[in-house]
Amino acid sequence: MKVLNRIRTLAAIAAGLGALSAAGAWAADLKVGFITSMSGPVSSLGIPYDKGMKAAVAYKSEVAGRKVQVIQLDDASDPSTAARNARKLIEEDKVDVIIGTAGAPGSLAIAGVARETKTPLISIANADLAGEEGAWMVTLPQPAPLMMGAMVEKMKQAGVKTVAYIGYSDAWGDLVYDALMKSAPTAGIKVVSNERYARSDSSVAGQVLKIVALRPDAVITGASGTPGALPYLALTERGYKGKIYGMHSLINPDFIRVGGPSVEGLLAPTGPVVVAEQLPDNNPMKKIAMDFRAAYQKANGAAPTDTFSAYSFDAWLIYLDAAQRALASKAEPGTPQFRLALRDAIVSTKELVGTHSVYNFKPTDRYGSDDRSRVVVKLEKGQWKLVP
Repeated sequence: MKVLNRIRTLAAIAAGLGALSAAGAWAADLKVGFITSMSGPVSSLGIPYDKGMKAAVAYKSEVAGRKVQVIQLDDASDPSTAARNARKLIEEDKVDVIIGTAGAPGSLAIAGVARETKTPLISIANADLAGEEGAWMVTLPQPAPLMMGAMVEKMKQAGVKTVAYIGYSDAWGDLVYDALMKSAPTAGIKVVSNERYARSDSSVAGQVLKIVALRPDAVITGASGTPGALPYLALTERGYKGKIYGMHSLINPDFIRVGGPSVEGLLAPTGPVVVAEQLPDNNPMKKIAMDFRAAYQKANGAAPTDTFSAYSFDAWLIYLDAAQRALASKAEPGTPQFRLALRDAIVSTKELVGTHSVYNFKPTDRYGSDDRSRVVVKLEKGQWKLVP
C-alpha cells in the first residue's frame, strides 16, 4: 500500500510539473517573420532593411515581459520566393506577423499569402492593394502621390513645363507614373514620355535616347537603389543638361556611389530621418530619428546612410505598439485569435511617432503617412541637404 501511495504521489507531482510546463509553453514568446532581399538585384535595398531590423532589435526586444523572436529569410529578390518564405514562416514557424520585403512585387506576393492565412503584413516596400485584397497589410513607405506632390511643386517653382518619365516596368514604376500623371497637369506641366526598364537591366541607352530627343525641361524616375542610377548615367553620357528629379526610393549610398557626378544636384522627397540633424528641434520625429541612429550604430558599428533601414525600424515600432494592445485581448501568440487582434491593433494605430512619419492607420487605407512624413533634399557633393 505504501508503495502504491508513493507511486500515486509521484504521478501527481509529475502531472503538476507537466501542467506548469504546458502553461509556460502557452505563454509563448512572440514571433516575427522578417523577409528581405539579401541577394539579387534588390539587395542594395534589402541589405539596409536587414541592418535596420538589427537596429530595431537592439533598441527593444520584448513586449509586456515577453521576448520577441525574429526569424529571417532571404527572398533573393524574387517575388515567388518571397511568397514561399511567407508561407513557411506562417505555417511552419508559427509567426504572428510578417515584416517585408525589399521590393514592391515581393511585398505584393507576400500580401496574397497574408490574406489567405489571415496573418498581418507590415510592408516595408511601397505596395498597395485596395479593399479586401489588402485588408491584412499596411504599408510604411510614403505613398507615391504624397511624395510626387512635393516634386511637382519644386518643378513648378523652377519653371519646368515638360518632364520625361523613366521607371521600372513593375508595380513601383506604375505607382510613380500614375502619381506623376495625376499631379503634373494641374501644375501646368506636360509629361512627354513613359519609358520603362527592368530592375535587372544593365543599360537604358535606348530609352534615354528617346527622352533626350524630346528635349524635356526635366527628367524624373520611378526606380530605386543601385539600378536607379542607370537613367542618370545614361543622361549624362548623352549630354543632357536639364533638371533631374527622383523619388524617396533612391535615398541609398549605393545609388550615390554608382551615380557619382551624374546624380549631383538631384532633388528628391524623403522621410525626415535622412536629415535628422538638420531638422528643427520641434519636429516630432527628430528625437526618435536620433534614437534610431544610436541603435543602428550599436547594432552595425557604423552610422546609417540610407532611408530604407529606418522603415524596418518603424515597422518594429508599429509591431511593438500593436502587440502590446493585442496581448491585452488575452489571446495568446501563435493562435488565429492573436493574429486577428494584432491586425486590428495595427490598423487602428494612432499618432505613433516613427523616424519617417507620425503613423495613423485606418482599416480601409494601406498608408499611414501625412505631410509630416516628407521633406525635400538635394544631393550636394555626395550628401543629402535639406531644402527649405
